[in-house]
Order: sequence, then C-alpha cells, then structure tokens
Amino acid sequence: MDTSQLTLEGALKEVFGFDTFKGMQKEVIESLTSGNDTFVIMPTGGGKSLCYQLPAMMQDGTAIIISPLIALMKNQVDSIRSFGTQDSIAHFLNSSLNKTEITQVKEDVTAGNTKMLYLAPESLNKAENLEFLKSVNISFVAVDEAHCISEWGHDFRPEYRRIKEMIKGIDQNIPVMALTATATPKVQSDIQKNLGMTDAKVFKASFNRPNLFYEVRSKIEAAKQVIKYIKGNQGKSGIIYCLSRKKVEEIASTLQVNGIKALPYHAGFDANTRSRNQDMFLMEDVDVIVATIAFGMGIDKPDVRFVIHYDMPKSLEGYYQETGRAGRDGGEGRCIAFYDYKDIEKLEKFMNGKPVAEQEVGRQLLEEVVSYAETALSRRKFLLNYFGETFDEVNGDGAKMDDNASNPKEEIEFINEMKLLFEVILTIKERFKSKHIVDILSGKNSSEVSTYRHNNLERFGAGKEIDPKLWMAALRQALVQGYLRKDIENYGLVKFTDKGREFVANPPESFYVYKDHDYSSEIDRSAEVASSSKSQGAAMDETLLRMLKDLRREIAKQKNVPPFVVFQDPSLHDMANQFPITLEELKNIQGVGQGKAMKFGKPFADLIAKYVEENDIERPQDMVVKSVVNKSGRKVYIIQGIDRKIPLDDIASAKGMKFDELLQELEHIVDSGTRLNIDYYINDIVDEDRQDEVHDYFMEAETPKIEEALEELGEDEYSPEELRILRIKFMSEVAN
Repeated sequence: MDTSQLTLEGALKEVFGFDTFKGMQKEVIESLTSGNDTFVIMPTGGGKSLCYQLPAMMQDGTAIIISPLIALMKNQVDSIRSFGTQDSIAHFLNSSLNKTEITQVKEDVTAGNTKMLYLAPESLNKAENLEFLKSVNISFVAVDEAHCISEWGHDFRPEYRRIKEMIKGIDQNIPVMALTATATPKVQSDIQKNLGMTDAKVFKASFNRPNLFYEVRSKIEAAKQVIKYIKGNQGKSGIIYCLSRKKVEEIASTLQVNGIKALPYHAGFDANTRSRNQDMFLMEDVDVIVATIAFGMGIDKPDVRFVIHYDMPKSLEGYYQETGRAGRDGGEGRCIAFYDYKDIEKLEKFMNGKPVAEQEVGRQLLEEVVSYAETALSRRKFLLNYFGETFDEVNGDGAKMDDNASNPKEEIEFINEMKLLFEVILTIKERFKSKHIVDILSGKNSSEVSTYRHNNLERFGAGKEIDPKLWMAALRQALVQGYLRKDIENYGLVKFTDKGREFVANPPESFYVYKDHDYSSEIDRSAEVASSSKSQGAAMDETLLRMLKDLRREIAKQKNVPPFVVFQDPSLHDMANQFPITLEELKNIQGVGQGKAMKFGKPFADLIAKYVEENDIERPQDMVVKSVVNKSGRKVYIIQGIDRKIPLDDIASAKGMKFDELLQELEHIVDSGTRLNIDYYINDIVDEDRQDEVHDYFMEAETPKIEEALEELGEDEYSPEELRILRIKFMSEVAN
C-alpha cells in the first residue's frame, strides 16, 4: 500500500479506517515527520501506537520500534497485518524466532518491504543486529513503554539505559520518539536525559480518565467481596491483579469453584498457556483474567469493565497504568483496590537485600501508594496531582467519580495547626521528609530527631495532643493542594512552593482538612468479629434449620438410611447460614460436594429458595470456597491411588502424611459425596463378620460419632482407627 503521496488524514482513512485523529495524534505525527525528537506522554487508550505506526507507513525506510515484551510485539504486528497489508509490512526480531525466520525478516527489511521492525533492547544490543541495521534505511526510532528507562518508573529495565548509545551507533541523526502512558515529572526528565532528547518536542495529554471510578476497600474477606462484585456484574470483562504467582492461581481457582469463568496468567506459565489464556479472555470465552503485572501491556481490549487490585501495587505509576485498562472505549470502568498496610510491610521486606539507593526509591514509591490508599481527598485529584496535573474536584470532568468524592468524610478546621506545621518546616530549613516533620510535632524522640537535636526545638511536641495520623493527613493534603512539594531528587524532602510561601506570609482565615481512612482498625475489628463468631458458632436461621432437619428425616425414611447419611448437622447449620438456592451454591456448603449435591441436594435447594422468597431474606450469596492448590492436588493423588489399589499406608507415606491425617482426608472426600472403594485394604485387616456388625450399627445409629460407636460396640472389641476406616466404607457405600 503506497501512502507516501497521501495527506495525513488521507493515510489515516486509507490505512486505519478512521476519519479523524484523536487528541494530539496529528500534532505528534507532524513533529516526528518534520525530523524532531518527540516525547509523547499519553494515557492508556489514548492512541499512542498510531503516533508511530502511521508515519512509519508514510515515510521511506523502516521504523525501529523498541518494545519490552515479546507478547506485546506479536500483538502489535498481528494488529498491523490485520489492516489488509502484506505480512512483510511489519516484523519483530527477537529470541522467539529461529534462524530461517530471522533470515526472512532481514531479507524483507533489506528489500524495503518492511515499514516497522519491532525489537527488544536486548536484540538491539547484539552486534550482528547493530551491523545489519547500519546497512538499511532507518526512518526513525520509537521507544515504546519509555518509563522502563527510569529507575523511578514502575517497570525499570536496566537494558533500556543503553538504548541511546545503540541508536547513536546506527546513525547520529535518526529522529527519536519516546512514548509512555505514565510519567511523573521526575520520570519524564529522566527519560529525556537518558535518551539524549532534552530538546524534544513534548506532547503531554491529560491523565484524567473521567469514565473511571476509583475505589479503595479494606482487605476484609477480599475474595468474598470480589466474588460478590463479579456475580453482581455478570458477563462483564475484568482483570484482577495480584502480586504473586501463587496468589494468582489461588484466586483463579476460588473464582472457578464459585462458578465464575476465570483463568490465571503469569510469567511462570509456558508461552502456549499464556497465549491461550489471553486469547480466551480477548475472545470472551472467559470473563475474568487473574494476573500478575506480566499481563496487560498492549492488550487492546476496549470493553474491560473492571480492574481489581487484590494486592496494592508497588507504585502509583503501576496502579495508574493497570487501572487504565478499564473502559478504554469510554464506557463504564470500575477500579477497586484492596488495602491492608501489612501488604505494604511485606513489600518493604522484599527490598531488604537490594542496593541502598534502590531501597530508597522503592520505599518512596510505596509511601505514595499508602498516601493514595489512606487519603480522604478526591482520589482523582490525588492521582492527577501525582502526575503533575491540577484537577477541580467540584466541576472537573469526572468529579464525584471516586469513593471519597462521592461520599466525603467530615472536614476539620485546621488553620492554627497548619500555621504550626509550616512553622516547623521553616525552622528545619525544608531539609527533611514528612515522617521527620510529624515526629517533631508529635514529640517523638526518634533516632533521626535525636541525631539532629530537633528534640531541643521550641516546637518539639507542640502538636502531641493531635493524632500523628492527622498531622500526616494534613501534610499530604498541603502537598496535593500545592502549598508544599516533595523534592524527589533529594529523597522526598518537603519544600514550600510559591503558593505555600504566600500562605506563610498571609495565612487565610480558615483551612479545612479531612481525616485519613484508618483501614487498620476496620481490619482489626473484622478479625475480632471473625474469631468470636468461630468460638460461639455463627448466627443461623433456627426456623430454617428445623425445616431442613424435618426434610432430612423424611428423605432418610424414603431411602431407608440414617439421617446423617443424607447430610450431617454441620452441613445443615451452614445451609441455615448461607441460604444456598441452587445445586451450584449447595456444592460450596461445608461437607457437601458434587456427589452429595446431585444425590440429595435438589429438595433442600428448593426448600431454601421458597423460604428465602416467602420471608424476603437478604442472603450472603457469595460463599467463598477456599481452594488451596496443593490440597486439591493431594486429594486427586489419594483418589487415584485408591483406584490403583495402593495400600493406604503407602499413600500416606508418599504424601508425607500421618495415617490419622490420611483418614481425615478420606472422611472429607466421602462426606462431600465422592465414592471410594477401599475394600481391597479393609478385607485384608478386618473380618467380614466385624464389617457387617459395624455396618448394621451405623444403619441404626442416630449420629455417626466414633465415641458413641465405641461405647455401643465395645472399646475392647474395636479401636477408634478401625471404626473410622469402617465408617468411611459405610458412608461411601450408603451415602454416596
């Protein structure tokens, strides 16, 4: 396709099918095609990739696109080829190609057929690739995900630091374009210095995504909250981010067990699994992807309706970019983050082995995450301030689109305290960080306060009657409102802005602050409630419990089995708590699995559904089944071992279990409705007459308790272990 003679609008229509440019795209392209170094800071969904794809198609030569991820390169190349051009128009050159494929790519580039060549910085660093690129006509170099250059960015890659020397090694005069979706003023400066493009034309779009609703929740029963939210938004696409691979698999399993179409994604899976899971999400075969941050870069799915951070991320840049994957089509986008300060402490521990400078950067980035989570200010205003942008939280586009703005906390008059705060900052000559300032005001004799002898200051302890958290909240709000700034270059020291100096010279009559959220107390209270409910037994509907027991007795008579064979008491108690109204929900009840639900469940689910409707009961619909991956693997191993008639002692030994633990696992398996045939083991150790005697006892018994069986059958005659094995056989044959 020859676009060299077309206008920019003509080429846009011809190649991409769009009638008009989006935002600043046209100005960016004109800057690049005029030979200028160009720096583009544009939020996710703003159309960054078109800024280099269109000029690459229009100019002579091949554009080099430097990109950090193989999956991202493949997506981009597939996308360009889908516009109906020949395959050779775009290629990637990376470690996933074999020698034949590499030769083909180089031939297409040399022949002038390739307009875009995607490379990882590691590939650009190879001597043979550098020599090859020197021999071809390069139109320009685009550095995508440019924040990877900066150690202050959320995805720092050391190999990005060498891009400048590699570009200069090819040609001193190639125009360079850098693109990123997240850049604080500090990161922006870092990128420009490192790429040698301090004179570049800078195009910075607004970071405001007015259609996104931001919310932070206490991490109390987070899995349950997630399930409830997803079930209330059936059929909508969403991404859940976790920090560890283990947590990704655990949450994905939990969602699946609760009837939600979800898949895991992380870098530990092989390429085929990652690709398959990603494609199933894009093609809407599944609704939810649970992922580490390895998922999402360059994923062009416009209708992601929610992004949930199960764990708080390591930086606000990372958070902003990940939430930016919601609502790219301008439609609904809900961004929910679960916060518990203990998670932040874990992240800090992970930094301990790293170089001191890296630890300092990491801790400052985490401080900002904590500030965002705990602030009672408009979250949108807070985020945009972080990226160097002001926002009018009353009339701005997207006002009221966060939990704090839509449900504001009570304001406190704080003018005298602010004067005191600013006085302390002046006294210590703007040379210290937030925590040090608050320690002075609170009269806390920390090691740093003692070292600088600030415990001798006149104002030391002048604000000790006020909660240190409120001092910190006031300080953060002064930063967000532009009275103070953090000097990032100098470890986050707090300094005055011109607006702050004006405040000191002419203080206003009034100044209000909000109290920060105190999520820790919510989490502590939740733990107390949980432990007390465990000890006392959770509240249940006694009327429903009586009805369930009557139904159990009736079914037991029909089947000619003891009532406990149908469902044991703990299962009925859980039903009277959770109100399951479908077989799917019934499977999640304690002691009820697939087998039991299918065999006995329907009349129970029907009874509960009728009871819920007649009594207008609001039920806790989302019953979380804790799916622990290694336990489910153990269960499968045990069932397969029994199918192969392996002695139970050997099964226990192979899994490092005591025999008592194995019996416990077998009891769980048969109680939840799975049939196990352990006759091959029992027949070797228990006479047939004794087996029949125990079977007849349990057929007549009112409860399945081993203590009662021992009392009736005689402790001298039977051991508890023997009775447990025979009860497993009985439950498996009669109940399942």
